[in-house]
Amino acid sequence: MKVLLATEKPFAKVASDGIREIVEKAGYELVVLEKYTDKSELLKAVADVDAIIIRSDKVTAEVIEAAKNLKIVVRAGAGYDNVDLAAATARKIVVMNTPGQNSNAVAELAIGMMIFMARNKFTPGTGSEIHGKRLGIHAYGNVGKIVARYGKGFGMEVYAYDPFITDHAVYEKDGVIPVASVEELYSKCDYVSIHIPATEQTKKSINFDLLSKMPKGATIVNTARKEVIDEEGLAKVLAERTDLKYITDIAADMQVVLNEKFGNRVFATPKKMGAETQEANVNAALAAANQIVAFFTKGENRFQVNKW
Repeated sequence: MKVLLATEKPFAKVASDGIREIVEKAGYELVVLEKYTDKSELLKAVADVDAIIIRSDKVTAEVIEAAKNLKIVVRAGAGYDNVDLAAATARKIVVMNTPGQNSNAVAELAIGMMIFMARNKFTPGTGSEIHGKRLGIHAYGNVGKIVARYGKGFGMEVYAYDPFITDHAVYEKDGVIPVASVEELYSKCDYVSIHIPATEQTKKSINFDLLSKMPKGATIVNTARKEVIDEEGLAKVLAERTDLKYITDIAADMQVVLNEKFGNRVFATPKKMGAETQEANVNAALAAANQIVAFFTKGENRFQVNKW
């Protein structure tokens, strides 16, 4: 078996070395393509590989067509919208993610973002504390649960909404208050931490009507995907509600405009930083390699995200 590690933004060396050790111990060949600058390099590299490990690299229909022997793609991370699932499924290529491996890193960033905005981006002047504030968790998955736990550690009152979790006991055992609708979540909470994926149902779902329901002085924290935000609606509500703030780990398409218009009330990290810790880097890398080996040796597909 031939495994390609294709990372335009490379893993830390310890993570790459760990992948190599796992792959070669299984008797497979590892090919590495790092810091590539043109899609043609990726198209050439995939020509004869059986498996691919990626980070934010795009596995498009063109890439899948070029990979004649491909059987599995593993995205080292939770999100997988950079893989063309339809094209992969048509070829019966298994696509997996590595859920939970970078959850703590993202959760820590979300809490840090709240403090950063509460303290006016660390500029001179009186800020506020997050202690005693109401925190809303939009999607109660791996990251959301950790954010909830950390929020409670800071003395926040934590609420959550997830349409796929209807058993209130799931929330209540964590000391989290469930709400009946996304509208209720946004209308109750001083901070809302967004953890929903970008799907046809969720894209642009965080819109003017929803954001306008938020309490005075509220802050929206987005460590999920930029596509879930209706940017025009966000700009409109920030213009009408001079008390609202928005901080994101995924710069909006119109981020320059937002920065110019709303200054200290908005912030975007220079590049997506959620999983950018050494620990998350290593965890996701090793998980991806182990999942590929388990797939080929045992037929395991626990984290497969496409079905046929």
